[in-house]
Amino acid sequence: MPLKTHQDDLPAINLTPMIDIVFNLIIFFMVSTRFTEIERKVDLSVPQVGGTATLSETQRGRTINVFRDGKITLDSQPVTITELRAQLAAAHRQYEGLQVTVRGDGLTHYQNVAAVMTACQQAGISEMGIAVAPANGAIKER
Repeated sequence: MPLKTHQDDLPAINLTPMIDIVFNLIIFFMVSTRFTEIERKVDLSVPQVGGTATLSETQRGRTINVFRDGKITLDSQPVTITELRAQLAAAHRQYEGLQVTVRGDGLTHYQNVAAVMTACQQAGISEMGIAVAPANGAIKER
C-alpha cells in the first residue's frame, strides 16, 4: 500500500455569495437614497392648526393595592371605594381595553378585596387580574 508523500491543495474559498450580497446592499442603498430625494422635492405645505392639545398616553394597566388595614390605593394614590369606582369608570371611558391588577395583602380581610373587585366590575372593567407571589414550598394538588 503506497503512502502519500505530498499534501493536497487547500480548498478554495468561494467568494461569489459574499460578492452577491455586497452588490445587493449597494443597489438597495442606491434605490432608497433615490426615494428620499424624490420625497424632498415634493412641493407640499401641510395645513396648520391652532389650539392643539397633547395626546394622552394610552393606559395599559392600573394597579390597585389593598392593604392589611383596609386602605386602598389606585396607582399609589389613596382612594375610597366610591372614588375608586369613579376614577376607574372615567379611565375605562377613555380607554376601553383598560386592564386592572389587584394586589391584596395576604393578611387583609377577603371582603376588602371583594369590594375592590366589585367596584372594578361596576366601573365596566373586564380585564382584571390578581397579583400573587409563589410560595416557598411546592404546592401539591390533591
